[in-house]
Amino acid sequence: MADRSAIEWTEATWNPTTGCDRISAGCDNCYALTLAKRLKAMGSPKYQTDGDQRTSGPGFGVSVHEGDLNLPLRWREPRVVFVNSMSDLFHARVPMSFVARVFEVMAATPRHTYQILTKRASRLARLAPDLPWPSNIWMGVSIEDSAHVHRADDLRMVPAAVRFVSAEPLLGSLGALSLDGIDWLIAGGESGPGSRPPQPNWIRELRDRCTANGTAFFFKQWGGRTPKAGGRALDGRTWDQMPEARVREVAR
Repeated sequence: MADRSAIEWTEATWNPTTGCDRISAGCDNCYALTLAKRLKAMGSPKYQTDGDQRTSGPGFGVSVHEGDLNLPLRWREPRVVFVNSMSDLFHARVPMSFVARVFEVMAATPRHTYQILTKRASRLARLAPDLPWPSNIWMGVSIEDSAHVHRADDLRMVPAAVRFVSAEPLLGSLGALSLDGIDWLIAGGESGPGSRPPQPNWIRELRDRCTANGTAFFFKQWGGRTPKAGGRALDGRTWDQMPEARVREVAR
């Protein structure tokens, strides 16, 4: 757990699971995979399990951490928490029983707001009817290009109070993405060595469509060699809009 986070749209991170596998183009330059390798070399106990070298790497094998489950119960001050910045809670190797326990902790701590992000939207949709969805749980999917806009269709089946899309790293136009039922959209360029810069019109297109649809728009970064290298200004201003929670029915 990081009690403070440098991620612009959250305040803290909580990693009851760590590790993942690349499944699409947005994973090619995964920051978490690189960080896990460094944490393993430093001896961090949560990053000693290696993943499949074809899709993962040193220290990045999927692992669950029972000892971290109750951390939010100890935080007295309310905070916005990004769940699993170093993993994907809906990875196939995270047991449903453990996913349910993570949700139980979130439901038991309504003073915090939890943001969950996944690329495994189909498993999310399958498990959603069996999970609690109090208003402090925000659920999102990552969509990097037009080939993966279908992830939003699975997200629309989930009764989260806030549904959001992370278009980061944005690798192409998302003109095919429907914003129906999407409360918040985060856009951002890729960072790190070999980063693939977004075209400004891809970002403007999303901003304009969010404005027309009533979807909150957050522009995180242009990216570059480092996350902050290109700054955050879009057409002379920053975009830091946040969503409003809604009451939704369970999709079955």
